[in-house]
Amino acid sequence: MIKIYYSPSCSSCRKVKKWFEEQKIPYIGKDIFSGTLSNDDLMEIISKCIDGTDEIISPRSKIVMENDIDFDSMKISELIEFIKKNPSVLRRPIIVDDRKVQVGYNPEEIRTFIPPARRLAEMTCNVQCPRFGQCETSLDMLGKTPIQN
Repeated sequence: MIKIYYSPSCSSCRKVKKWFEEQKIPYIGKDIFSGTLSNDDLMEIISKCIDGTDEIISPRSKIVMENDIDFDSMKISELIEFIKKNPSVLRRPIIVDDRKVQVGYNPEEIRTFIPPARRLAEMTCNVQCPRFGQCETSLDMLGKTPIQN
């Protein structure tokens, strides 16, 4: 399941959520300021980062700039507790699936979250077609069975 970690006041976060809704791709939304970020949530995000904390931590965050924090010297448990207490240090939105993390809204990169079967269908069948998702060709590509009347 895709998770989107967001801030309600963030315009990029609203764009990402809107894109997933328009694409009819289900996701779980998690407001980073609601106090519901768990250790497991943060461990999942951190473990899927390719470039370490640089991907998810904003160096321009007020708390980071004022306190000259060295994230590289922190243990993972310390980092998680720091983020839970200071969620504003997170870049946003953060999109996580079973394989990867994407930070921010990038209209090209976000397409990697479209399920593979649907991407294949898009390459072979025109998504703009009014019957896309209903005709046998597109349903077959999506791995779905047509509804029988």
